[in-house]
Amino acid sequence: MIFAALTHRSRYTLVPRALELTSVTSSDFEERKIVSRRFLLLPTSILLCAMTFVLLVVGFSSAFAQEPNDLITKGNKLYEEGKFGEAEVTYRDGQTEGADAFISGFNLGDALFKQERYEEAASAFQALPNLTDDKAQKASAYHNLGNSFLKAEKYQESLDAYKQSLRNNPRDLETKYNYAFAKRMLQQEQEQEQQQDQDKDQDKKDEEKKDDQQKQDQQDQKQDEKKDEEQKQDQQQQQQQDQQEQEEQQEQQPKEGEISKEDAERMLDALNQDEKKIRDRLEEQKEKKGVKGTIEKDW
Repeated sequence: MIFAALTHRSRYTLVPRALELTSVTSSDFEERKIVSRRFLLLPTSILLCAMTFVLLVVGFSSAFAQEPNDLITKGNKLYEEGKFGEAEVTYRDGQTEGADAFISGFNLGDALFKQERYEEAASAFQALPNLTDDKAQKASAYHNLGNSFLKAEKYQESLDAYKQSLRNNPRDLETKYNYAFAKRMLQQEQEQEQQQDQDKDQDKKDEEKKDDQQKQDQQDQKQDEKKDEEQKQDQQQQQQQDQQEQEEQQEQQPKEGEISKEDAERMLDALNQDEKKIRDRLEEQKEKKGVKGTIEKDW
């Protein structure tokens, strides 16, 4: 089957609620049905009407060369029926059999996108711009590449892809809308990351403050324990000293039937005083009788 000029459909559009034709003026976006662009093979009836043009462009083809492109048509039918997995397999078969590299690759990426396999879809679309010199095809490939990155939450890569699409088709409003939406999503992501970094810094400060407080509490506790230990030792020493003094006092007190040392000294002093008085009287009496000499003790 010989196919005519390529067309594409829009399947992925994010538009602002307040729509301006010349520029995006609203920052309040809403997401419409996400649909990627896809290239189709035109029906046979249209091909017959355009046969003269087709022959001038692509020339005659053999029946064998038509077969790979039939796989693209089959894949498109499966795609329209919502059988995206089967369509993927069919597009891959078409690539293997030599079908148009750009169309089969583009529609393969679209089938992967529909299965929410966005990383794989991005890889498929990323290879397409090098397969064509047509600016419209390049723009559509970059557009869907941006869509795939956007759904994969790779917002900077999505913006870069949309820029490439607009370089090839500056008037594409859908790409402009998607670019604005991706830019807003990137800003939100950066703000969230900044907030997360601030929260981490605050958590770190709180943790450090908590650690410092715990260290201070431990230090205060050690000091309190040291003070308590010192007070306890002082009390023990005071108790020991009081007990020692009490024991000394008890030792100084006379036992039953004994006199204390102080009492013994007082009694001895009293005896000495009495003895002296007696000796003084005797001396006095002897002097009166005319007897001189020293009075000796008789005991």
